[in-house]
Amino acid sequence: MKPAETPAATHLAAHTTLRLGGPARRYVTAVTSADLVDAVREADAAGEPVLLLGGGSNLVVGDAGFDGTLIEIATTGWTRDGKIVEVAAGQNWDEFVAALVAEGLGGLECLSGIPGSVGATPIQNVGAYGCEVAESIVSVDLYDRVTGKVRTVKADELGFAYRTSVLKGTDAGVVLTVRFEIREDGLSAPIRYAELARVLDVETGALVPAADAREAVLKLRRGKGMVLDPADHDTWSAGSFFTNPIVPATEADAVLARITGVVGADAKVPQYPADGGVKLSAAWLIERAGFTKGHPGPGGRVSLSTKHTLALTNRGEARTEDLLALAREVRDGVRDRFGVTLHPEPLLVNCAL
Repeated sequence: MKPAETPAATHLAAHTTLRLGGPARRYVTAVTSADLVDAVREADAAGEPVLLLGGGSNLVVGDAGFDGTLIEIATTGWTRDGKIVEVAAGQNWDEFVAALVAEGLGGLECLSGIPGSVGATPIQNVGAYGCEVAESIVSVDLYDRVTGKVRTVKADELGFAYRTSVLKGTDAGVVLTVRFEIREDGLSAPIRYAELARVLDVETGALVPAADAREAVLKLRRGKGMVLDPADHDTWSAGSFFTNPIVPATEADAVLARITGVVGADAKVPQYPADGGVKLSAAWLIERAGFTKGHPGPGGRVSLSTKHTLALTNRGEARTEDLLALAREVRDGVRDRFGVTLHPEPLLVNCAL
C-alpha cells in the first residue's frame, strides 16, 4: 500500500505539543513499517529533505516550517513473547506503558506520562524518575538510509548515555520497531528517585506494584505540568527544554566554587555522579539565576511553566521565535551567573538558539 500523501501544506503547529511551527511542503502518513521505508526511500531517491514525525513532543520547528517531506510515523501496536515486547515505532508511548501495567507487567511504569511515540525513546534514551529506556531496550529494527536495508541493532550497539544514543543527531537510521524486556511479576523497576520513593513511602531501591508506581509518577508529573492537557497551557511545551548539564571532572571544583560563591556556602547544590564528571540540576540553576516559575517571554506569549521552571511553554498565541528568545534569555542568564551552559533537549528544526 502506498503511503498516504496530503498535497496541501500542513502546519507543524498542529502536530507538535508546543503547537508551534510553520508549514511542511509535503506531508505523508505511513501506517505500516513497509510504508515508512517506502516513503523514506522515495524521498531520498528524489533528493528531498525528510523530517520524521512521531508524537511531536520533542520538536521545535521554525516559523518558516520545513521545506521538504514530513513523514508521519503512524504505525501502532505491539506483540509479546514472554518477557520480550516488540513495539511499532509510531505507537503512543504512554498508551503502551498503561497497557503493560493493566496486564500486570512491569519495568517501564516509572516512565509513565511521557508524551511522544515509542520510536523516539531509543534515540534520546528517554528517562525520568530514576529510570531510562536503555535499561529495558533489547534491540531496535531500523531502516539504514545509507545501505538501503533494514537491520537489527542490539542495545549494546546503540551507545546509550544520558539523554542520547548513536541515533541522536543523525537521520541515517529510521527506527521501525523497538524491543523491550519487561517484568512478568507485576513489580516495578527499582525505585531510585528520592521524590518518587517519598510519595510511595518506600526506601530507595524498593520494588512496588507497577500500578502503584505508575499512579505516583503520574501524580508527580501532573503537579509539574508534564502530562498533556489541551486546556492547560503549562503542558503546551516540549517537556524539559534543557538537559541537566554534566560538568567535566577537571572543571567540577571550579564550577561548584563559582556557584557557591553566588548562592552562598550554606546552600546545598544538587549534584549527581555522571560519566566523566558531575551532573547538575538545570531547574535549580535556572531558579537560582533569577528565573521564577511563570517568568514571561516576549509579550507574555511564552513563559516558563507556572509549575516547573524547566518547561518553556506556549501561552496560546506564540511564534517559535518567541520561544527561542525566552530560551536564549534563560541560557544566557545561567551562563552569565554560574558559568554553566545549558543545552536544549528537543530537536530544533529550521531554527536555532
